Amino acid sequence: MRTDVTVAAEARESRGKNEARRTRMRGMIPAVVYGAYKDPVSVAVSPKQIQQILRGKAGHNAIFDLAVSGQDTMPVMVVDEQYDPIKGNMLHVDLKRIDLSKRLRVSVPVTTHGEPVGVKTFGGVFEVVGRSVEIECLPDEIPQVFDLDVSGMNINESIRASELPLSQGMRLLSPPDAVMVHVVAPRGEAAATDETAAATAEPEVIKKGKKEEEAAAPAEKGKKK
Repeated sequence: MRTDVTVAAEARESRGKNEARRTRMRGMIPAVVYGAYKDPVSVAVSPKQIQQILRGKAGHNAIFDLAVSGQDTMPVMVVDEQYDPIKGNMLHVDLKRIDLSKRLRVSVPVTTHGEPVGVKTFGGVFEVVGRSVEIECLPDEIPQVFDLDVSGMNINESIRASELPLSQGMRLLSPPDAVMVHVVAPRGEAAATDETAAATAEPEVIKKGKKEEEAAAPAEKGKKK
């Protein structure tokens, strides 16, 4: 998703642990910009700005402008970040240049709203099976989320990936038959159904066994004679 956010960056001439440590002491973090068939560039960015972008609705799908001192501003996305395992603060980030004219492969969250009629009226159980799908589209067409209205769902009904509201320019990459959400029967009813099926099948087994015993009885009598 395209945003109007611009992040200022400083070009880094040197690399290494010492240089990275000095960068962090200044309140910045090391970053690498790559992609779009251009050479990688080492820069320093504000971790607070990057975290604000990642906490936004678009998350890792947010496309923002990176303004590197002495260079042209370029649209980028966050593709990877590293955190201190103890303190939890951000240590490094990888940024990818984005060609706004070329299609991207992205993962989009799936959310829901409403209470299914199968839950509200018939006591069913609503379950979220898939929380995201992968699609391919132009950078400006990346949606924040796919939000599903599940209020009309009844027991034993589901919504699959193929039913998501994709726009004309989007192409679904996830399996079309992948279940996103469904409403199932209450646990007690499902267990009772299984027990009833088992009870129905049991007499048939006993009956079959009795017939086999009756058929075997004359043969045994014949052997005694």
